[in-house]
Amino acid sequence: MNFNPSVRFERLWLLAKIEYKLRYYENKLGLFWALLKPITDIFIYYIAFNVVIDQNIPSFVAYLFSGLILWNFFAESTSGTVQLLKTKKFLYEYNNMQKIDIYISTLLANCIGLFFNLCMFFLYFFAIDNGGQNFHAADFSNYIYLIPIFINLFLLSIAFSLVLSSLYVYMHDIHQIWQVLSGLMFILSPVVFKIDDYVKALPSFAELNPMAGILINVRRIILQNSLPDFYLLFLDLGYALFFFMLGFTLLKKIGAKAAEKL
Repeated sequence: MNFNPSVRFERLWLLAKIEYKLRYYENKLGLFWALLKPITDIFIYYIAFNVVIDQNIPSFVAYLFSGLILWNFFAESTSGTVQLLKTKKFLYEYNNMQKIDIYISTLLANCIGLFFNLCMFFLYFFAIDNGGQNFHAADFSNYIYLIPIFINLFLLSIAFSLVLSSLYVYMHDIHQIWQVLSGLMFILSPVVFKIDDYVKALPSFAELNPMAGILINVRRIILQNSLPDFYLLFLDLGYALFFFMLGFTLLKKIGAKAAEKL
């Protein structure tokens, strides 16, 4: 087994690109679907939560866009990897590939989609949205804090992926259970709701729900041009590290039996 870091990263990046392209290979619109999904989501939620239920949120499209991009990354990364030890069995059983690398390459594929969606968001925000047009060069100093937040999002997503896919080895119903739980988690996150109303109605959920803290901090930095809430930032990093260690432990103990069980 080759542990050369450069060779390992090259292999991970190659697998990520292949994974990303294969998702849309048989679709007539191809990779365009990766960019179209957040746009259709924005249209649906805009009608529901700004036309039907007017929440009086400034720059609501940008507010909604930023939330859906991050939530979709988390949802696709977790739901899409529940059966990973089964669907990618050939990689670790016959190619002597480390199981953790399979998760990393899959999430890197999702990061490609996240990158394109973020480019679309910033293009809209700074070229069309009034909030973005009022920014000046000096206003971007807080953007450096997006780096640890996105690392947090990646780590949290892979952590839940490890936990869910390990449990799937013995409990196939975990896929349906997670669909219900992630739907509940979506409702209990300020994806479409005004943050002030969310905190007022669910004062403790911003601390208990790691995705809520991530969404709040990203919007503080991008939409409000302010520093992140450092308490939530470090709390969410703690959640991500805890679940990652839990998931990694489960992968070593349960994932080792995946080949024979699945």
